[in-house]
Amino acid sequence: MSEPTEPADSFFTPRKRPQPQPAEGTDRPTAQGRPGAPSGPPPGVPRDPGAGRDLGPAGRPGGMPRPDGPGRPGAQGPGGGRRPQGPADGTGRPRPRAAERPGGGEHPASAPRSGFSPDETMALRVPPPPGGRGGLPPQRRSPESSAPGRPQPGPATAQRTAERPSFDGPAHDRAAEAGWTAPPDTGRSTLPRHEETLKLRVPDELAALAKAFDAQYARPPGTPAEDEEEAAPEQKPARSGGGRDRYLDMLRGLALVRVVLYHNFSWAWLPLVFPSMGVMFALAGSLMARSLKRPALTVIRGRLRRLLPPMWLFGVVVMTLWILDGWGPDAEGHPNWWWGKLAFWILPISTPPYPQGDLPGFGLMEDSWGTQVGVPLWYLRAYLWYVLLSPLMLRALRRFPLVTVLTPLVLTFFSGLLPEDGRIWETWSDFTIFGSCWILGMAHNEGLLKKLPQYVAPSVAPMIMVAGYWWYVSRPVLDPTDVGDLEGVPIAQAVWSFGYVLLLLHLSPSWEQWPRRLEPFNGIISLLNARAVSVYLWHTLALELSVPVIDQLWRVDYLADNWGSVLGSPYPQLFAAIPLIGLFVLGFGWIEDVAAKRSPRLFPYPRKVRGKRRAAA
Repeated sequence: MSEPTEPADSFFTPRKRPQPQPAEGTDRPTAQGRPGAPSGPPPGVPRDPGAGRDLGPAGRPGGMPRPDGPGRPGAQGPGGGRRPQGPADGTGRPRPRAAERPGGGEHPASAPRSGFSPDETMALRVPPPPGGRGGLPPQRRSPESSAPGRPQPGPATAQRTAERPSFDGPAHDRAAEAGWTAPPDTGRSTLPRHEETLKLRVPDELAALAKAFDAQYARPPGTPAEDEEEAAPEQKPARSGGGRDRYLDMLRGLALVRVVLYHNFSWAWLPLVFPSMGVMFALAGSLMARSLKRPALTVIRGRLRRLLPPMWLFGVVVMTLWILDGWGPDAEGHPNWWWGKLAFWILPISTPPYPQGDLPGFGLMEDSWGTQVGVPLWYLRAYLWYVLLSPLMLRALRRFPLVTVLTPLVLTFFSGLLPEDGRIWETWSDFTIFGSCWILGMAHNEGLLKKLPQYVAPSVAPMIMVAGYWWYVSRPVLDPTDVGDLEGVPIAQAVWSFGYVLLLLHLSPSWEQWPRRLEPFNGIISLLNARAVSVYLWHTLALELSVPVIDQLWRVDYLADNWGSVLGSPYPQLFAAIPLIGLFVLGFGWIEDVAAKRSPRLFPYPRKVRGKRRAAA
């Protein structure tokens, strides 16, 4: 009867090989740093059928040949007899020696093995099956598991050492039988190694990206960090998917410059070259649509907080000057109404009251200085109504884009049905004139304009502008010699501004960084964007205060005789008003930082980093 064969090695039941012991009469020489190996397996243990398969020629590690001696072919074992040959299969035939095997001559040298010992290579941890350790049923061993030659768990094999644990049973059984933990001084985790392999190692770059994503989208609404979306451009890096668009910043800066120039020179062609009011409302609508990703009430509260404090500070100053110059409750003949209208300075749902007639001007300024200073207040009233209605307009835009964009433009033609005086008419007129521009800005932020074919906007926008210009030049006027300007014709202004804004937003390059040619203008454009409300409110007062300055120059005989034509032009007034605007921004512009919950700054001019090395750092 043949000897029982040893079951095939299982990956889940690794076996610890016996440690070689030096013995007298061995047929293997002792290598340097390695004890001599016995000539065969210990008595009573059959030879592993797969033993020696990973060895080199003649069964020696690394291809070392077996020296000639009494062990070839009749090598003596530990007892001096012939080495026993283990069965190769179930037939009982002895295993052929190397010289008798087919092709058993010279074998090519095997690849160099790793520096780990066999015991270390057996330390492979197999992950437990789904359900974890706690949900595993008791392991049932098959009859084959108790075959001769297979290690059985027992008191001897259950002992564990901190340096080299045993590998008798499966990995998920050993912890239940006698849990093994690494010693504290090794610095390893106390968890089994196969559990450590389940830990997800996340690179630092992905962790930083996840933190940035949570900081932007996972904060509760209403926190101060959410209201810093329109912070000064010098406080934020270049746009990377969610920052400032330098192209829109440039348009806002140009619009403010055009407003100052128009109020100083009164050139009728300026609104045709650049309709600043339509552009400013379109930019504001784009930012409003971007902010409405958060709750609507939170966004409206934030916009009011940014708008009202600068207006309140401006109202305190100019109202004090107007009252000191003779304007008061009796100026209009309705004292009770005058006091009631002052509430519009708190919440400008209608235009705040300002002098409509002449004032003494303290003997220095023009008589109409009060009216000139109060005229720009209509912008605050129109802006407030757009902010309040933006949630509804954005919802309508997403459902009916074309109808929503064109509705304010169509309603402009019905403005003549209302009497052209009174607060209701002026509120309705301003809303319909620039409403389509505001909604165009929202459509630009929503990406609706990019869905149009590339040829649509460049083809349609010029035709719309031609229609607006035709309405402007063909309007019936009482005095044909009176040229007038575009802002005096509501329908023409609405149509022209709509076509102009459509073309600008179609050409929007979305600059994340300034082009090289525009980098020298970064400082002034950033300053204008950081102090946009202050520049718009205070520039008219600066222009009026420049008049007494120019009058003082007329008293110099040399200037009056040689430079009289220059002093009589509007250019000296503009040059005198620019430093005054800077003084007002320096003295009152900090209120915008307070309203935006930023650190107050007197002059938010961005610092220029010199040198490529500093910029890179």
